[in-house]
Amino acid sequence: MFLRELTAGDEGEFLGLARASVGLHHPWYTLPTTHEAYRAHLTRLSRPSTEGRLVCVRDGGAMAGVIIVDSIIRGRFQSASLSYAAFAPAAGRGYMSEGLGLVVRYAFGELRLHRLEANIQPGNRTSLALVRRQGFRKEGYSPDMLFIDGAWRDHERWAITREMTELPPTDPHPTLPPR
Repeated sequence: MFLRELTAGDEGEFLGLARASVGLHHPWYTLPTTHEAYRAHLTRLSRPSTEGRLVCVRDGGAMAGVIIVDSIIRGRFQSASLSYAAFAPAAGRGYMSEGLGLVVRYAFGELRLHRLEANIQPGNRTSLALVRRQGFRKEGYSPDMLFIDGAWRDHERWAITREMTELPPTDPHPTLPPR
């Protein structure tokens, strides 16, 4: 697996995969399925507080899913939230597990973050298993946390910090105060 940025040229393939995956993600997650929604998604990914990556199969480059590092907060927090979705043709093959591992390394290495959070609806067993495999720990439960599929949904809060990994140390991000 490898990661790459999503581009305007990916629209046709992405939208086709997103439309084929609606049933897989409902009611947990919504991917862009129209030209307008895709353009808005690219605009969102261009913000400094957001990093989006496609998870692609090394042999051939097919898109397996997407992972977003969002709400990046610098300063003393050095944290971000994760969202992710597999595309239906690639689901259940371990691609997203490997992709999430790559994103964790990217976030703690190149982005020099300290903490990643994933907020997951309790019934989304596949997503809960994914973060468990990557070493995230459950930190709590938030009733009515996010508005999804027309209602406020409860979420479990899962997180991983750099210290929970075996990644080599990096210099702190320049926005981290010395004390």
